[in-house]
Amino acid sequence: MRPPMSLKHNIEAILFVASRPLTEKQLAGMLEAEVPDVSAAVNELGAEYTERQGGVQLLRNGAELQMVTASECGEVVQKFLKAETSGELTKPAIETLSIVAYRGPITKSDLEKIRGVNCSLILRNLMMRGLVIAEEDKRRLLTYYTIASYFVRHLGLTTLQELPDYASLHSPEVVERLLEEAAEQDEVSAPAEHANE
Repeated sequence: MRPPMSLKHNIEAILFVASRPLTEKQLAGMLEAEVPDVSAAVNELGAEYTERQGGVQLLRNGAELQMVTASECGEVVQKFLKAETSGELTKPAIETLSIVAYRGPITKSDLEKIRGVNCSLILRNLMMRGLVIAEEDKRRLLTYYTIASYFVRHLGLTTLQELPDYASLHSPEVVERLLEEAAEQDEVSAPAEHANE
């Protein structure tokens, strides 16, 4: 059994899956840690990435932190992204896009409750394609995802309200039911997972 992850490792994991830059204060809030401790862990993590000189780096832009690819890998990354964003959407991407279209604006956490899986990479891919946009609510410190106007026009619509059954599927009651069903599914699967440990 692996030992519990350190603060540094938890910060690394969050920055890896995050679809946007994060501050040390935000990381401290997420991890229930003190900002000075987070700052020290970030400095240690940054030094490790600098020494390793790998394909991924820890970028600090003012107060914001983000995992980025090394500039030396730019050509191969661009080649991959071009293929990734020009091909057909995967089934998980279509599911995510549909939820954002009918439920948006929606937070990543609510989206993941409905789908039952982490959506960071899918959201990033959809944003790179110009299908989804992220909007910051600085007062609540939350990011909401909505459908880009480009996608609405691509469907031949003028507004999302023209989607089939939009009014009923967009209603708060339906969303609450989906979240409750997802929570119930988590409760059912949890005992089974513990039994297999």
